[in-house]
Amino acid sequence: MLMPETDLGYKVTHLSLNTDGSSLLLAGSHNISILYVHERVSEDGDKVICRTVPVASQILPSNNDGIKVLQTSWHPFSSSHFGVLTSDAVFRLFDLSFDLEQPEQEFYLQPILPGKCQNASSICPVAFSYGSDHLWDRFSVFILFSDGSIFVLCPIVPFGSDYNKKHIQEIYEDVNSFGLKSSNQNVVTNSRLAIAWLEATFPDLSRQPADNSALMSRAHPYASLDDSLTLQGPLCRVCEENNEPESKSNSCEGKAVGFVYSSVGKDSILVTAWGSGQLQIDALADEIQPQWSIGIPTRLNVDSHGQIKSVAMICDSNSEDSWAMRSYRPSSTGSNVKSNTDAVWMGHSPPLLRLAIVDLALAKTSNDSSLSLFLDPLVPERFYCAHGGGLDMVTLHFLPFSYPEMASTPPSVHPILTTGNNEANSPFLSGFVTIADAYGHVQLVSITCPGECFVVEMKGWKEPTPLQLDIDSKSIKDVESFTTGMISKELIAGPDPPIVPSSSSLRSLTPDSIEGKSTLHHYIKVFHEYYVEYGHKVFIELKEHGDYLKTEIEDKQKRLQAVKQSLLSIEAKDQDINNRINRAFKVYNLLEKRIEGFKILPAANKKPLSQAEQEFKAQLDRFADVELDALRSSITALSARMKRFAHPAIGSAAGTGMSTWQTPKVGRSHVSDSQMSLLKSSLEKLSLLNEENNVKLRLIEHELKNQEQ
Repeated sequence: MLMPETDLGYKVTHLSLNTDGSSLLLAGSHNISILYVHERVSEDGDKVICRTVPVASQILPSNNDGIKVLQTSWHPFSSSHFGVLTSDAVFRLFDLSFDLEQPEQEFYLQPILPGKCQNASSICPVAFSYGSDHLWDRFSVFILFSDGSIFVLCPIVPFGSDYNKKHIQEIYEDVNSFGLKSSNQNVVTNSRLAIAWLEATFPDLSRQPADNSALMSRAHPYASLDDSLTLQGPLCRVCEENNEPESKSNSCEGKAVGFVYSSVGKDSILVTAWGSGQLQIDALADEIQPQWSIGIPTRLNVDSHGQIKSVAMICDSNSEDSWAMRSYRPSSTGSNVKSNTDAVWMGHSPPLLRLAIVDLALAKTSNDSSLSLFLDPLVPERFYCAHGGGLDMVTLHFLPFSYPEMASTPPSVHPILTTGNNEANSPFLSGFVTIADAYGHVQLVSITCPGECFVVEMKGWKEPTPLQLDIDSKSIKDVESFTTGMISKELIAGPDPPIVPSSSSLRSLTPDSIEGKSTLHHYIKVFHEYYVEYGHKVFIELKEHGDYLKTEIEDKQKRLQAVKQSLLSIEAKDQDINNRINRAFKVYNLLEKRIEGFKILPAANKKPLSQAEQEFKAQLDRFADVELDALRSSITALSARMKRFAHPAIGSAAGTGMSTWQTPKVGRSHVSDSQMSLLKSSLEKLSLLNEENNVKLRLIEHELKNQEQ
């Protein structure tokens, strides 16, 4: 485990190893550091403390405010140079072997002309990508802005980097053959600037070296003092004959969030990732050419010996360039060859040819999704896209200059890993790298945000179909011929015998003669060398495939053991599963019996009350709660009054000798006989009514209890 020498003090969002594996680039949102893998300070068990130094601490703020690091990446043609794109629209190229604080080259990007007001998103850079090993693309840097526009800086070369001398010579001869012989003055001027840059950057081109065995040419520091590079772009699409605007089906939504360049055969492919989950795939319809802005000086920093130490320049865009490309149309079959030759060195940006738009069908979110693009190290037609929902592999089948016959075949998308995360805007991977081994396989190694690491192995460019064996129709010889297909056919066929002259020419020679001995010795030597060479090839072939076969056999054995363990586990769990199934059936039967028992209950067949019944029930409840209480209080009051009137009447009857209900003759009569009889009859009726109401009340309560049950 590699650990930095000191605490970085920030969250690392990007890791990148240079080409020779000696330096590790650590980048955060506002900080950059370099960890030297081979410069170890101390070791503590599995932990190795390596020397770590900050980069550009004077440019980047220490309080995490202001300038933000958008992207960092090592240069593919140098192990000590890496580029940094910051939010202030400046692209910087640093050299670890010279200075860690000040950049070697600075390019201040001006995508719009002064005084021209445009959308603010058009001046916000997002990402960049280096060109690959193809003509002037190897000296180009492609820069993506948030509105999807693509700009190009060419030529840019790290000081002291090495390039293939044959490729440089090819570009140099191309400029001299087409540019200087043109009748157009702009073509000649642009060609002279390109030739001057090539001769100053690679002095070997203008010399006549005595030894032509040198394969590489080293780039020397150079920059034109009076001219600066032009920010070519934005790259426009090839105009159709009808000159119709781009439809919504061919446009992407959201803002651009990722970018990558790939060189496939004769094609240069540009892939743009959008926040809506779409991938825009374009191809350059023409070659990249260098372009300078005449009259805009470059700032040079030289040492005491006159050698250039650093370069800084302002790169303005050319408005005439974009208008010229908007009227660009593909050349017809009968076009003039001379006009095509002049167009090669006119200095215009190449147009884009739309290949496809791939919709990854990510979940729609309020914010744009986070997408990252990675190239396949072995198959240039293939790249990977990491997002919040997982990891997808995209393969291109149609390329306009390499595979024109596949024009109707769209790109294929294969999901490699699915996370099941619906929030596609949340990042999924904190680190991702593609590793190619010696057997033509690619391993995808990644670290997720929770800290988990996974490895996915991609075997081969085209997976072979499974072998289908038919014992009745195929012989053992056929099966053996298929299994030996891993070895090359030349070794299986055996060595071709050397050419031996006809026997008639050898019959005239005797073994004892000098000529015969010489001829015999010669052919013995030829046969020996030839078969020894064949044996050496066989040894190398078997040695290379020995480890591969061993790995494959071990893999198959591990898979076989895993299958056996799974079968044993299934057999051990079979009885338990059967018992659980039997218990489940018993519980099911018990539940069915209980349901049948519930159906027998009287309340099971009762229907719910209708609206009229519900209203009647409400009236009864109101009568039970209010009117019965009032009736009972009235009965109680009448009973008390009856007793009060009855007691005085009984006492007066006993003193006078009159009957009980007979009023006395003397004195005032309070209640007459008729009133008394009426009161008795009323009291009896109230008693009967009270009993009936009590009976009804009991019936109502009984019905309510039945309904509740």
